[in-house]
Amino acid sequence: MPTNKLTTFSVISLLVIFLALIRAFETHIFYDPFLVFFKEDFKNAPLPKFDSWKLVLNILLRYLLNTMLSLAIIFVVFKKKALVQFTAILYLFFFVILFSGFYFLLSSKTTVNVWLLFYVRRFLIQPIFVLLFVPALYYQEQKEKNNI
Repeated sequence: MPTNKLTTFSVISLLVIFLALIRAFETHIFYDPFLVFFKEDFKNAPLPKFDSWKLVLNILLRYLLNTMLSLAIIFVVFKKKALVQFTAILYLFFFVILFSGFYFLLSSKTTVNVWLLFYVRRFLIQPIFVLLFVPALYYQEQKEKNNI
């Protein structure tokens, strides 16, 4: 059994390293003029110029990569296909909601709430959901074990 736990830990570690590599090389892999924009004093600055289609495709690609790695982590941790399917539906649901909001904020002709844009974009490009889903699924699994 220790070998199984070691293998599980090793695979999870490798998947987390892949997530970290996506973050480490984000400026080289993805088109995102907001990476530099949000590292500066952006509160009163105008939004940077951007290619809408290129930005949309790169945000989608990054979300997809983070989602696939996150789902793999969930599968390795829980070894339940049903949980992965459920989580995949949640990822899709949140993508539709967040991306709609992101696109609305970018295309809005009114003053953009830059902080809102910052956080919506962050949820799209960072693997934040896996940090929420793994503990929630673990809690739910423990709750089910204790009720039976």
